Amino acid sequence: MKQILLINDVVGCSHVGMVAMLPILTYLGHAAYNLPTALVSNTLDYGRFNVLETTDYMRGAIPVWQQLGFTFDAVCTGLMFSEGQSRLVAGYCKELGQAGTTIFVDPIMGDGGRLYNGMGQENVALMREMVSVADLIFPNYTEACYLTGIGYKAEGMTWAEACAMLDALVAIGTKSAIITSARVEGRTCVVGRRSEAPLAGFQQNISEGLYFRLDYDEIPVLFHGTGDIFSAVLIGHLLKGEPLKLSTQTAMTVVSRLIERNKELPDKCRGIPIEQCLDLL
Repeated sequence: MKQILLINDVVGCSHVGMVAMLPILTYLGHAAYNLPTALVSNTLDYGRFNVLETTDYMRGAIPVWQQLGFTFDAVCTGLMFSEGQSRLVAGYCKELGQAGTTIFVDPIMGDGGRLYNGMGQENVALMREMVSVADLIFPNYTEACYLTGIGYKAEGMTWAEACAMLDALVAIGTKSAIITSARVEGRTCVVGRRSEAPLAGFQQNISEGLYFRLDYDEIPVLFHGTGDIFSAVLIGHLLKGEPLKLSTQTAMTVVSRLIERNKELPDKCRGIPIEQCLDLL
């Protein structure tokens, strides 16, 4: 059992973010803790929402944990809400990373070629700071474009372009990277690049090459929170000792099964009721 700290927003009326990730990681046998970046009334696509940023609480909680000697095997960060918050989390993650904690970063910013409602270029800069201290990041294709400054192409990329984008992400500072919701040579896929050197926090198949690609058939249903589910399943399996490529495939399979089971739900903005679907993990 690994000790995992989630640093992400808590959304009240939705199964997204930390609300989606906690039951998955617990079900997979890990001890999951939380440091909320904000309390959010509902997902932003409803058009109306209320946000309470919790940076002051975070500034108070972190030193208390340090004084008590709390340690974590891994940290996963998500949505950041201010420059001060991002620098606080990046500094904390850098300190933990130096002590041997594995740092996962989900640079949540946008999808479909655009930033999410309420996001701006300042959020992109904040996420680059988070990426710089990571062992593994998993942006979607849109987020990877914003992070690297490479233009979004609706028709997708060539394999050479996908590898170049992964290289550009690593150049920001992360040791390894996955890009979800990518389209390469006409196929929807997830592409990844392992680190050049072995990592202490999770396994990688060095003999399989530096890059990998996993194709899938896209289900034409858009649920909020599927990225959070992917992240939780990926991390949960990595920390159980499964290598990066296999854990990525497992996460893809789980997300597909969850979408297929719940595709008739009327309000996709609320996400997938994960507690009712743990048997699919």
